[in-house]
This record gives sequence, C-alpha cells and structure tokens, in this order.
Amino acid sequence: MAEPTRVVCPGSFDPVTNGHLDIIERASRLFDEVVVAVLVNESKKGLFAIPERLELIAQATSHLPNVSVDSFQGLLVDYCTDVGITGIVKGLRTASDFDYELPMAHMNTHMSQVDTVFLATSHQFSFVSSSLVKEIVKGGADATGLVPDAVLARLQETLAP
Repeated sequence: MAEPTRVVCPGSFDPVTNGHLDIIERASRLFDEVVVAVLVNESKKGLFAIPERLELIAQATSHLPNVSVDSFQGLLVDYCTDVGITGIVKGLRTASDFDYELPMAHMNTHMSQVDTVFLATSHQFSFVSSSLVKEIVKGGADATGLVPDAVLARLQETLAP
C-alpha cells in the first residue's frame, strides 16, 4: 500500500482569499493530506498577526477534513523534510506567476526530493490577491465574494474608513 500523499500549500495568507481557498479545496480532492503553511517572516509586518491568520484559515477550511494549518520559518523545503511532506501545491493566476514560481520549483527539487504541482486558479478568482482586497476594503468598497465572510468582517474592523 502506498504512503499517503502529503502536500503543502505555502503562503503569507495576509489575508486568506477565496482564490487561496479554491486552490486548497482542489488540492484536498487530489491529495490525501494538505497542510496550509503560513510563512513566518520576522522582518515583514503583516496586517494580521500569524496566530490570527492561522485562525482565519482554520475557520475557512474547517469543512475539509484532510486539511490542517501550520506555520513555518526558514526554507520551505526544510519544513517539508522535517514534517514528511513530499509535494508543494502552488496556484497560478498569470504567466508572470509561472515565470516567478518555476525557478523556485526547480531549486526546491534540486535541494530536496520535494516536487511542485501547479494548479491554475479558477477564472473567477484570477484577479484576486490579498493586497488588492486590502486596498478595496481600505478604500471603503465592497469585497464580498473575494474573501470568506469571517475574513471580510476582520478586514472591515481593521481597515474600513
């Protein structure tokens, strides 16, 4: 019997969007276990603290029994090796995403036995990014449908004019 396939969906998720959730949900149908891992970058100040991001992701993915949430520091491939993950799942919105991600995927495979799988973002989320959503909410516009409802509420509490 084959070992269960464990993959990671890494990112900053500041905040998690419906585009992220689309990739996570689709990965959960393809693989036995999906770990959504939030990168802890001490030199970068995010809108939401890491524990709050983890909580929002856990809420948004609670309907997916094979999805868990974690955080990591340092190199992604080291994290994968430490926790027994054999694959990385990345969503691609545009050709420029591919141009950015492909060299990283090659380097990760060179450094370890961790492969990267690319999933094309569903067309309805191809324009959604955490940065744009924050700008929309900060400007007082409606971001309904771009992020989970709990995330929208937190964004409005934090950013709305």
